[in-house]
Amino acid sequence: MNTPKSENMLFIVLVSMVATIGGFLFGFDSGVINGTIDGLQKTFNSNDIGTGFNVASMLLGCAVGAFTAGRLADSYGRKALLLATAMLFILSAWGSGVASSSMEFIVYRIIGGLAVGAASVMAPAYISEIAPARLRGRLSSIQQVAIITGLFAAFVSNYLLANFAGASTAEFWLGFAAWRWMFWIELVPAVLFLAFLVFIPESPRYLVLRKKDQQAAVVLARLYGAEQGQQKLVEIQQSLAGDRHEPKLADLLDTQTRKVRKIVWIGIGLAVFQQLVGINVVFYYGAVLWQAVGFSESDALLINIISGAVSIAACVITMYLIDKVGRKPFLLLGSVGMTLTLGCLVFAFMNSDLDLNGNLDLGEMGTFALISANAYVFFFNLSWGPVMWVMLGEMFPNQIRGSGLAVAGLFQWGANFGITMTFPIMLASIGLAGAYGFYTLCAGISILFIAKYMYETKGRELEDMQG
Repeated sequence: MNTPKSENMLFIVLVSMVATIGGFLFGFDSGVINGTIDGLQKTFNSNDIGTGFNVASMLLGCAVGAFTAGRLADSYGRKALLLATAMLFILSAWGSGVASSSMEFIVYRIIGGLAVGAASVMAPAYISEIAPARLRGRLSSIQQVAIITGLFAAFVSNYLLANFAGASTAEFWLGFAAWRWMFWIELVPAVLFLAFLVFIPESPRYLVLRKKDQQAAVVLARLYGAEQGQQKLVEIQQSLAGDRHEPKLADLLDTQTRKVRKIVWIGIGLAVFQQLVGINVVFYYGAVLWQAVGFSESDALLINIISGAVSIAACVITMYLIDKVGRKPFLLLGSVGMTLTLGCLVFAFMNSDLDLNGNLDLGEMGTFALISANAYVFFFNLSWGPVMWVMLGEMFPNQIRGSGLAVAGLFQWGANFGITMTFPIMLASIGLAGAYGFYTLCAGISILFIAKYMYETKGRELEDMQG
């Protein structure tokens, strides 16, 4: 792969890395709740449904954040939205730790959700709009590596704090319970994110969309060199020729039929299926899941760390190969792999006994279930984890990218909320086997969805994307 001599690759990579700190915070904020559930139940005296809402409340904010960020980014810019996102992360991390009631905690988690939702759509969109086509998949995949690294960091932090204090509910430094410190640790990367964002440029494609061609030319010259930057400016202008108006949701409708464009439905399907396979049940309820099958709190938190390490390894493989192999093959492989490994988990849960406390006793199936669960996590992070965000960031034409991301993000986080909120209820009613049976079915259906509706975007310029 030859790099044009004028291309400022170091600058492109550094700018992409700054944007992906938002992904790190996305992962940390999503995963930190995993180790705090016992503390929340004890402090706020919440039942199963209350606990489910404490965990899932952030996802309501995520849905709103993803939807509004995509739209606001078309009005105020990608960089401005990322700066606002960093501020929301800081407020949420501080507030979640100081909360004195369940309602106060929920408010701060919803604020965190606004930040996570905004970061989830804006970071990959920003990277896709500054990266050269031949590297766009690789650089956008860094977002998922950052998300998983954030999850992994949260799991490690939770594990260490719980062990130093004796339990997540035990008193730790300055007299505050360990679970509160699990949230406050996030302040460090959140402040760094805000500081670094000041130095990155605005997206050149946004600037052209807003008819700020001269500013776009300056940014493109910094990214690609004067000659190549000017050529890219002309290509962006041509892709918007005769249609460079203020972006709006109505752009998602076909101008002839006035029906929602097919590309939008594909984006929605991609976003929803990523959640219906149940991956965030593992991330949000991992400790509860493994405690439910007989592991101690300490062992369960350690298993989360193993899952995080497996996830990072899978993402790195995808990051290296995605611009060579393409997007669609990874999605198909992931769907098949998840269907098989989820089926193995269902088999393990169905062939387990109940102990005196009513919890599943995996017995000899314990090792099989643990391997199956980590294989499932591996296949997800090899495929749907990074590739969905890559696809959403690049599949929409320039004019509708913000609106398309807004709608797809809304559905993605809405599905996430539904899956997360219903898991404790499913666990209490139909058990782990029933819950994971549903996720297995959805993974199987996703194979058909990818085979029939997804198209390859590898190596295509954003200006060539059709709506």
